[in-house]
Amino acid sequence: MKPIHTIDDVIAVLDDIIAESKTNNDPLGYFAALYKKVTIKVKEGIEDNFFADGPRMERLDVIFASRYIDAYFAYQENKAVTISWKKAFDLSKRYWPIVLQHLLIGMNAHINLDLGIAAAEVSKGNNIEDLKGDFDKINDILSSLVKDVENDLAEIWPTLKKILKLTRKVDNFLIDFSMELARDGAWKFAKEIAGTPKSETEILIKNRDNKVGEKANIITDPGLIARIILIIIRLGERGTVLDKINDLNE
Repeated sequence: MKPIHTIDDVIAVLDDIIAESKTNNDPLGYFAALYKKVTIKVKEGIEDNFFADGPRMERLDVIFASRYIDAYFAYQENKAVTISWKKAFDLSKRYWPIVLQHLLIGMNAHINLDLGIAAAEVSKGNNIEDLKGDFDKINDILSSLVKDVENDLAEIWPTLKKILKLTRKVDNFLIDFSMELARDGAWKFAKEIAGTPKSETEILIKNRDNKVGEKANIITDPGLIARIILIIIRLGERGTVLDKINDLNE
């Protein structure tokens, strides 16, 4: 793996993961393609002085992305990863999950666990509240991409949105993983880490990982009615894994 020191390094490694996923027809490329879009938007924000502290935001992006990238390569080498990421990566071995489930379970691990850890780490030696404004801005970028993702998924299966609205249960399944809810939890978790003695942070993170891992179960097993609808969606998805990665990577 290439060393990661800058946001451009992050994008380069994501390109490698996407290319490898295309070669192997690996659904793990779905999240990598989405995450590349997020990273490019953050880079543009830094260049346009969107953030109060551009250099700090680049450090945050590198720390944040490295948690996903390190987990990805550890998983490829059969090394231990967090429960949250293991559930996300294990999903790629199954046929039935739809593209949206792959994206949501990756977002669950990365936002609900990794983002808070990264925010606390980049704030070491400073008041974490100084980061709040830029933290909210990075989440504005995440939220702005939701529409893009919906459009990408509509390309893969045009009637996806209509089907998802058929039952309240499936609708709640999506609402539970909205960006806004995830970011609020991530900020709360970041402040918990910042206010916890270093000797106790490992157990704090482990407990959080357990909870985030449990939340992943809602994505993998949302209940009978939702599961039937998701099966119908899966059967209707257009194209190969490669085609879907390309749709998300455009």
